[in-house]
Order: sequence, then structure tokens, then C-alpha cells
Amino acid sequence: MTDRENGGLAGRDRTASCGGPYGGESGPGDCGDPARFEVARHLRAPLWVCPVHLGPSLLLADGVLWPPGIRLVR
Repeated sequence: MTDRENGGLAGRDRTASCGGPYGGESGPGDCGDPARFEVARHLRAPLWVCPVHLGPSLLLADGVLWPPGIRLVR
């Protein structure tokens, strides 16, 4: 099965939850919606967010690259 057939999540949890609203390092955020985007961050794990929390995470999450590196994961 290719990465494309797998929904772009080869080797990853297909039910990943949103880490929003701002990608707190203490654990997943309060959202719980399925993550649709991966936001690249400097010296941190990528932040997985839903469409609602994409904008706030770009503005307020720690270590977000600029220009932001955003990837659609589903």
C-alpha cells in the first residue's frame, strides 16, 4: 500500500487528534477533533491540528517556522 492510498499517513496513527489550540508540550490539547494538518516546528515535534486550530497554532504555538511549513495529512 502506498503513502497516497494510506491517506498520507504511512506509519502513523490514522486517528491522530488535534494538538490545538496552541500545541502545549504537556500533552494533547482540549480539541479532540481529527488532525488534518501538520505544522513544522523548530527543535520540536510537528504539531498536528484540525482546520479550526490551524490559524491559532501558526500565530501562538512555540517554535513554528516562518514561513510556516504546513502539510495536509488527510
